[in-house]
Amino acid sequence: MEISQVITSLIMVLIASSGFWAFIQSRTGNKSIQTQMLIGLGHDRIVYLGMKYIERGWVTKDELENLVDYLYKPYESMGGNGTAKKIVDDVKKLPMRSLNVTYSTESEVR
Repeated sequence: MEISQVITSLIMVLIASSGFWAFIQSRTGNKSIQTQMLIGLGHDRIVYLGMKYIERGWVTKDELENLVDYLYKPYESMGGNGTAKKIVDDVKKLPMRSLNVTYSTESEVR
């Protein structure tokens, strides 16, 4: 018996074993649960922030960028649904304002 036949036989036994498939399923199942949790958290945050902006009636450029680029796009890529898309689309229609925030230096605070 050649070494290649032995290796092929061992690989076939490994693939056919139920333990191997249980391991594969457990690994993919955990990722699926993690993905579902991330989608849920993303959805919750998108809806929460989006509704706050809609209630307020305006959005800043930074808020919109954070909502779309850092929350909605990854959420959509992971398989998120259209509910968040509707809210993001509504936020995009809001008037844009800037926050004229000035930060004090430490010497000015004293």
